[in-house]
Amino acid sequence: MSADSLLPRGLAIRVFACLAGGYFMSYALRSINAAIAPELVREFGLSNAALGSLSAAYFFAFAAMQLPLGTWLDRYGSRRTDAALLLLAAAGCFVFSMAQGVGMLWVGRALIGAGVAGALMSSLRAFRFWYAPQRQGQLVAWMLVVGTGGALASTVPVRAALPIYGWRGVFVAAGVLLIVASMAIRWLLPRNEQTQPKVANGPGLWRGYLDVYADRYFWRFGVMAVVVHSGFISFQSLWTGPWFTEVLAMTPDQAAEALFLLNLVLMFGFLLLGWLAPRLERAGLSVLRLVALTTVVVIALHVAIAFASGPLALVLWIVYAVVATYYTLMQTHVSLSFPPALTGRAFTAYNLLIFGGIFLAQWLFGGLIDLIATTGVPLELAFRRALLVWTGAEVLALAWLVGFRARPRTAA
Repeated sequence: MSADSLLPRGLAIRVFACLAGGYFMSYALRSINAAIAPELVREFGLSNAALGSLSAAYFFAFAAMQLPLGTWLDRYGSRRTDAALLLLAAAGCFVFSMAQGVGMLWVGRALIGAGVAGALMSSLRAFRFWYAPQRQGQLVAWMLVVGTGGALASTVPVRAALPIYGWRGVFVAAGVLLIVASMAIRWLLPRNEQTQPKVANGPGLWRGYLDVYADRYFWRFGVMAVVVHSGFISFQSLWTGPWFTEVLAMTPDQAAEALFLLNLVLMFGFLLLGWLAPRLERAGLSVLRLVALTTVVVIALHVAIAFASGPLALVLWIVYAVVATYYTLMQTHVSLSFPPALTGRAFTAYNLLIFGGIFLAQWLFGGLIDLIATTGVPLELAFRRALLVWTGAEVLALAWLVGFRARPRTAA
């Protein structure tokens, strides 16, 4: 037995690799619309609001799955739940690839979001039971690195494949890879989950969610999750691509290369976070203070980005991506402020806020751009002004975090 897990070393590596494969596909499909946006706009005549709504369908379905996901994980385990849901995501890829109208695109995108909704939560639950406690933080950091690798795969590699296979062929290939990931999880993971505690899918379980959402400390960070953390993922997974083409006048291929660079730096940002976070805590910098300082920097960066052009603008976007990695600390911090019996539901309840916020952010930001453009300003200026409006919302979220004095019910 390995000292770092409750499984033999080879099996421990296999478990991580199988679960990471599903999360890799989840993150790649989350970000892929940023790379194929020019093709979708050209073929279907999408407005910015329609493009935002289409991409947000993934996050809408993802968010809607979070509460039932918690019950399924406790009743059926990570292996069966994740394997079944990834097959649903594969079906969504095939529907998306065959779409002849915006409605079918939306349905396909929503099925994908629903299907990959359990990729990370299933992994975190499995890690809790199959690996030693001292490995948990490192495993989460590694999963985020794998996920960012999926985002990388959705940039330059996807753009390179488009002239050969088209965006429809790319989604067919994604569907096949999801089936492979599902089969690997279903058949290569251990089957001893019956020894894990199970919670009946009854009134008591759902009352636990009400307990989480009634907690004042949960909402101290929850507003930040909806506005600032969700805003970052919205930009990273969709709006940076159109920003690069419409505001910075890049070609689609240049934009894909810029996105590749941004996500590559983001991957190293997560590695840095895994190394730095415990050291910052030992230095006395609490998560609350760190998030507040991070948001001050993010607000300053967004104001600068709204006025920047040329290479400086790309550098500012990359710095923003690295700084925003620290928002990932909020979910674990808030979830661990609850009693152990509520920890799982606290994770999925917070995840619901994040992905519901991403759905709103992607849709509303596109709507803001279109609304500002109706005043007769150039599209480039509409993008810049929309970002300034969003920055105003981030200022309000920061004021809420600092001014709302709720305390955790237990030490986090």
